[in-house]
Amino acid sequence: MAKKPPNQLKGWTAIAEFLGQTPAVVQRWHSEGMPVTKEGRFVYADPDELTRWVGTESGRRKPVHIASDNENLTADLREGLSYIRGHRKEKEKERV
Repeated sequence: MAKKPPNQLKGWTAIAEFLGQTPAVVQRWHSEGMPVTKEGRFVYADPDELTRWVGTESGRRKPVHIASDNENLTADLREGLSYIRGHRKEKEKERV
């Protein structure tokens, strides 16, 4: 088996911690196209590829937000709710 490059994340837990999500979420994202390399029962991911994927994919599906320790989560919640309201209004206009 080939050794992983030193900058790669090994395992669902390491990938999940890097993205600030749970292992279940990152496994679901992998099924949606997130770049992860599988070798037997092991998984690896490149941090740069994950960052690019999160940034480019968010325009094609619901927004992804990775929280950091010193963020104002209330402002983030307001922004998310605003996005949902705007998305609903767009759908209502399409129905008319």
